[in-house]
Amino acid sequence: MTSNWAELEFGGAELGDPRRTRRLVNIALARGMRPEASLPNCFQSEAELDAMYDLCDNPHVRREAMLESHYTATTERISGHKIVLAVQDTTYVDYTSHPATKGLGILHDPKHHGFLLHTTLAVTPQRVSLGLMDQQIIYRKEEDYGKKHLRKERAVKDKESQKWLNSLEATAVFQRDCPDTLIVNVGDREGDVYDAFLLGRELKQYLLVRAAWNRAVAHEEKYLWERLESRSECEQRLEISVPRQAGKKARTAMLSVRHDKVILKPPAYRKAEKLPNIEVYAVLARE
Repeated sequence: MTSNWAELEFGGAELGDPRRTRRLVNIALARGMRPEASLPNCFQSEAELDAMYDLCDNPHVRREAMLESHYTATTERISGHKIVLAVQDTTYVDYTSHPATKGLGILHDPKHHGFLLHTTLAVTPQRVSLGLMDQQIIYRKEEDYGKKHLRKERAVKDKESQKWLNSLEATAVFQRDCPDTLIVNVGDREGDVYDAFLLGRELKQYLLVRAAWNRAVAHEEKYLWERLESRSECEQRLEISVPRQAGKKARTAMLSVRHDKVILKPPAYRKAEKLPNIEVYAVLARE
C-alpha cells in the first residue's frame, strides 16, 4: 500500500497548517496499514502516537475539513459510474463504559451514553464502496427520553428523522457534480418519512426505501398494502441468494413481485398544513 491513496483522501484538508494536513495523511496511512490494530500498535514510535493525539486535541483541526477532502475524492470515484447507491444507516456509538467522557447523549435509555452516527455511503450495485457522501453526529437529550408519544406535535426539523433530509441535501450536491451518474438514495424502514419523499421530489433525488407504514393512498383501495395486493403478479419470478444466518444455512429464495405507480396521501395528523399528495412507485416482493 502506498501513500497515494491517503494523499488523495486527505491531502486537501484545510487544517490551518500544511504540517497538520501531512500529519493527517500519515495517520490515515498508518491506520490503513493496520486497521485491526489498536492505536498504540498502529504507529512505529511513541512520538508518532503522541503526534496523533496532539492532532486530535488541536482546536484548528475540524472533522468537517477532513470529511470535505474525502468527499472530493468520493465525487471523483462516483463520476466514473452510471449508477451509484447512496446507502444510509445509523450506528449507535456506545461510550457507557467510559463514564468520564463528557458531552455525550443518551442511547436506548438514560443508563447508556454515546451518540448516533448517521452515515451515507456511496456503493456500486456490485457492492464496491466508493466513499462517504455524508456523516452526521446526533446527540439525544436526556430530557427528551420517554416523550416518543409527543413526536407528532414536533416539526420535522426538531425530530431525529431530519437526518434523512440532511442526507438527501448532501447527495443532491454529489448529483449536481456528477450529472452523468444516477444516484439512488437507499434507506431502511426508519427512512419511510413523508418529508423525505417530499424533499426528494423537490431536489429531484431518487429514493428507494423499505416501507414501514401502510400509508393512505388516493386510490379505490385506500391503503398501500391493499393497493399492491390488488395488482397482478409479474410473470417473471425474482431469484435471490439469502446468506447464512445464525442457525440457518444459506439458501436461494424465489420471490413473486407486484408493483404499481401509487399516489401517497400526506399524514392525516398534518391535515392543517395542506401538504400535497406524492406519486411514487411501490414494489411488493414476497417469498
